[in-house]
This record gives sequence, C-alpha cells and structure tokens, in this order.
Amino acid sequence: MFSSEAWLANPSSGFYNGVATQSLRFENGDSAYLNETAGTPTDSQKWTSSLWVKRGSLGSEMGLVSSSATAEYIRFESNDTLRYRLYQSSAQRISMITSAVFRDITAWYHIVCAVDLSNTTDNDKVIIYVNGTRQALGTNTTTTTDTYDSVMLTSGNDIWIGRNSSSYFDGYMAEINFIDGLQLAPTSFGETKEGAWIPKDTSGLTFGDNGFRLQFKQTGTGTASTSTIGADTANSNHFTSNNLVATDSNIPDSPENNFATLNPL
Repeated sequence: MFSSEAWLANPSSGFYNGVATQSLRFENGDSAYLNETAGTPTDSQKWTSSLWVKRGSLGSEMGLVSSSATAEYIRFESNDTLRYRLYQSSAQRISMITSAVFRDITAWYHIVCAVDLSNTTDNDKVIIYVNGTRQALGTNTTTTTDTYDSVMLTSGNDIWIGRNSSSYFDGYMAEINFIDGLQLAPTSFGETKEGAWIPKDTSGLTFGDNGFRLQFKQTGTGTASTSTIGADTANSNHFTSNNLVATDSNIPDSPENNFATLNPL
C-alpha cells in the first residue's frame, strides 16, 4: 500500500531543470491575451517561437502566436491540427498544416514554429515541431519557393500571445521563447531525458531585437512592466495583459509539474 505522502509526492523532483515551473491560464470566453508592439527586427524574414501549452478544450480555432495584422500566425485549427499561415497582398502565400491532431488535454505539448521566409526550399520555410519531432504536413498544405518578409516582425504591428483575430486560446501556456533573427531547432529549448522531452534553460540564447522570454512569475495586470504578467525576462519587450487577472498567472500546473486532468474523450 502507498502512504498518502508517497502518493502525493512530486515525481519531478530532481528530474527536471527547474526552468518551467509555472504557467499562465487563458480562458477563451474572457478573450484573454497578451500583446506587445514590434520594433525594427533583427531579421525581417527569420524567427522562431517556442511555447509549452496544455489545452483546456478542443474543437475550435485557438490562436497561439500571431500578428495583430492577422496575416501571420500559428494556431490550433477546429479539427485540432496545427497551422502556420502567411497571408500578404490579398493572397495566401504559405499555409502549413500538420497531418497529426493534438487532442490530449491531460498533457503539455512543446510547440516550436521555426520560420525562414528567405529559404527557397518550400517545405523548409516553416517547420513545425511538437515535443522535439518535426511534424509531417497534410495534403491541404500550400507552400512556395518565393521569398517574403514576416508580418509578425513588421515594425508597429503587435505580437499577440493567445489570440488570432477573434480566435482565443483556452488552457495554459508556459515558458514562451521568441527568437528574432534565427530559425532554430527544438533542441535550443528542450531535451530528451530518460525518454521524456523536457524544458531546458534558454537564458544563453540570442533573442534578437524583438525576441522575448515569458516565464509568468509575476501577477501584476495591465500595462507592460517588469512586475506584470507579461514581463520579459530576456529583453525589455514586456507584454500588456488583456482580460487576465492576477490569479491567472504563476499557476503551478506546468510542464515540470503536470496536474491531473480528466480527459473528456
């Protein structure tokens, strides 16, 4: 028989790296999101986003990282695939949609979207990784050998976290890293340990002018600062919180301490 102490003990002790121990809770019914205005980019064609997410519901569009211009984003689709899209000059330029679906609301997913819009190899312009594995693309994918500038990094556009147009994320996010100027592999943000994909420290990365790291250690709300929910711990690109409250931040359910969740499936 297990004692109550053994049953409730945190199995992560000594296993993880101690870099993703809290999260931010998003309720899509509240239209909750974070925003920060981009400045002049380090590279107008290259960026990498890395974020850990735990979904709270399924079957609807959910923005993860996007431009306020709504023309470039990565999000969950209503069929629970992941999609990157670039829309410019009244035309769809790139649409990368995974063949896999992501419907486990009991688990944390590590999602990396690595972008190099200068790459003339169509399928290498945008690479989507989940838990360290490059994702195969579905038949409804649109790619091109043409080169483009990123809308996400256009100076004056806002970068949104947890929103794309009117599609809001529902669930938890943790340890968000955004790199301006480099298309990186997932090993920059995570590593395999005893068969599990876990977060690793990113403080040594070069983040670029518009880059940021959001760890959600603060609970202040509203206008961006070092003491609010969207505090950037890598640069000074702090995010403003919208429709979030103090109790939504610094949540202990995290990639390094996954809370039990009833799976409706």
